[in-house]
Amino acid sequence: MSDERTATGRGGPDILDEIEAEVAETLAEEELPPGGPAYQTVGALVALAVGIGGLVLALDYGLDNLRRPGPGLWPFVISVLITVLSVVLLITGRKLEDSVSFSRASVLPAIGVLTFIALGVMMPLTGFEIPSLILCVVWLRFLGGETWRSTITISVATVAVFYFLFLYGLSIPLPHLLNF
Repeated sequence: MSDERTATGRGGPDILDEIEAEVAETLAEEELPPGGPAYQTVGALVALAVGIGGLVLALDYGLDNLRRPGPGLWPFVISVLITVLSVVLLITGRKLEDSVSFSRASVLPAIGVLTFIALGVMMPLTGFEIPSLILCVVWLRFLGGETWRSTITISVATVAVFYFLFLYGLSIPLPHLLNF
C-alpha cells in the first residue's frame, strides 16, 4: 500500500489530515497580534452589556416558575449565566494574556448580537416565526457565508423545530402567528 492509503483501506489521503492542514493554514493566515488586558476588559464589558440586556428583555416576557415556565424564563437563566461569567472575566481578565486585537472579523459577533437583540424586540410585535427566520438567514447567509439553498433549508427547519419544541413540547406560550 502506498503512504496515501488511509487506515480504512481506501485510496487517497486521510480526510481528517486534509481538514486539519486546511484549518491550520487558515489560522496561520488570520493570526492577529495579542490584545492585552484592555481587550480583555472591553470584551468583558460588551458581554456584560449583552447579559444585562438579555435580563431586561427576559423579564419583559415574564418568568413564571419551573412547573409552568414563562417565555422569558430560559432566556433569563442564560442571561444570568452570561452576566456572571462576564463579571468573572472582568475581575480576572486583566491578568490573562490570551486575547487578540480587534480586526474586521470582530464586527461579525457584534452584528450577531445586534440581530439577536432585534429578535427580542420584534418577537412581541410580529410573533416568533418571522424574526426567527430573519435571524437564521442573517446568521447563516451573511455572517456564515452559507449558500442560499442551505440557508433557506436550515432556517426553515430550525424555526419549525423550535416552534414545535417551544409550543408543543415544552408548552411555552411564545408569541406566534401560526395557530395549528
